[in-house]
Amino acid sequence: MSRTCTFKLEIGFPQPLAGVDEAGCASLAGPVVAAAVILDRDNFPRGIDDSKALPIEKRESLYARITTRAAWGVGVASVEEIDTINIYWARMLAMTRAVEALGVEPAWVLVDGNACPRWQRPSKAIIKGDSKCRSIGAASIVAKVTRDRMMADYAVQYPGYGWETNRGYGTPEHLRGLSTLGLTPLHRRSFAPVREIERGAGRPDLHVVEIGTGESFESHPPAVESAPAQLTQHLVVEPRSAA
Repeated sequence: MSRTCTFKLEIGFPQPLAGVDEAGCASLAGPVVAAAVILDRDNFPRGIDDSKALPIEKRESLYARITTRAAWGVGVASVEEIDTINIYWARMLAMTRAVEALGVEPAWVLVDGNACPRWQRPSKAIIKGDSKCRSIGAASIVAKVTRDRMMADYAVQYPGYGWETNRGYGTPEHLRGLSTLGLTPLHRRSFAPVREIERGAGRPDLHVVEIGTGESFESHPPAVESAPAQLTQHLVVEPRSAA
């Protein structure tokens, strides 16, 4: 486990401080999911790190502990929103919804990446923050586990694309499914490989994404609750607070 994911960069910021991260930006299908987490520095799970660097079992275990010990919220931007406003702004929208779902207004927000949403709250963007700041690392875990579970559910609804393992990313299996089965309502038509299929251009060029050490293609447990079928619904998980 990386030893760089600590509270060091967070010291000095007013409390409560929220970390924010998202999952699914580069996927060819499914929503983009963001999470916001406010950790209790006296009672936080050990082992928090960038979700992509963690094995699935470790990620699931940390998710369970984070969501029982921290204040957290999840925000989702739909496929329709991604195709309408583009993935960058959909990401910002999902992060805004995640912070709003916290149920408590943070004094400061630390965001993974190089830009913050246009919100009226003190915030700072930290490049690779999910591997440097525990709060952002925790948010990356909540966002990824939430989205992976959604994609596992969607894989049952739309078999043949391998979403239960590739999470909607542009793997050879997914692209073969696109070529043979065509598009689903969950495919992002604003993304080039999907757009080529929709325009009848034939098989898209392979667009294989690099998978982190924790991203082995294994079946993911189904979601506890199925995602709503109405794809354009603005999904926001109810605020949860630490006991």
